[in-house]
Amino acid sequence: MNVYLAELVGTAMLVLLGNGVVANVVLEKTKGNQSGWIVITFGWGMAVFVAVFCVMDISGAHINPAVTIGLAAAGKFPWSQVAGYLAAQMLGGLIGAILVYWFYADHYAATDDSDAKLATFCTAPAIRNPGRNLFSEIVGTFVLVYAVLMAAGPSLTFEASSGAGPLPAATLGLGAIGALPVGLLVFAIGLCLGGTTGYAINPARDLAPRIAHAMLPIPGKRDSDWSYSWIPVVGPVLGALVAAGLYGVV
Repeated sequence: MNVYLAELVGTAMLVLLGNGVVANVVLEKTKGNQSGWIVITFGWGMAVFVAVFCVMDISGAHINPAVTIGLAAAGKFPWSQVAGYLAAQMLGGLIGAILVYWFYADHYAATDDSDAKLATFCTAPAIRNPGRNLFSEIVGTFVLVYAVLMAAGPSLTFEASSGAGPLPAATLGLGAIGALPVGLLVFAIGLCLGGTTGYAINPARDLAPRIAHAMLPIPGKRDSDWSYSWIPVVGPVLGALVAAGLYGVV
């Protein structure tokens, strides 16, 4: 399996399990209906654990455009591979979201709440305040990417000017922390910082499923809230760049 296919599979796994736990909690007549925020945050942490475990030895398990961009900005990942990683992650996110819909199709049909249906695809703010919502996504993603950079350490820096070529992919990504530690990191971010925006902290986890929501024939669905959609994309990218910048001077 090449690194781009691994990123596609890893991101699809992430979204299938992560959005799957949201569907289990918010859709009607599921076994997990109304089981609450702790179940969602723990489920997302375990989704990251499984996705990273599956592909960390192949692609490094970025499974997040913000992680890829942050690592490249910090000199730990070759810019020449960034576009391929981002395309694979977005396609994986789209596939994962479609699988969630197919898996829970009967429960989408049994649910009248169109906001709940949208929540199984993408994030939305608890209180809509674009400036503060953007800040929330910046801070949450900063914590994620800075932790990855600190775990990777200076010995894993990619020297683009040396002509030596990229380091083995398994040294570069969420897998640098380890599958279980990074799952616990995302669990902590969700518990502590997720209450304002639902902690997208990953454009492929939000934008790609939002596109799926717009495309799929979901009964009784609402609009896909495109006016908010830029925040879970721009916020994570800015947070990753801040993390890379601070890492470079500390």
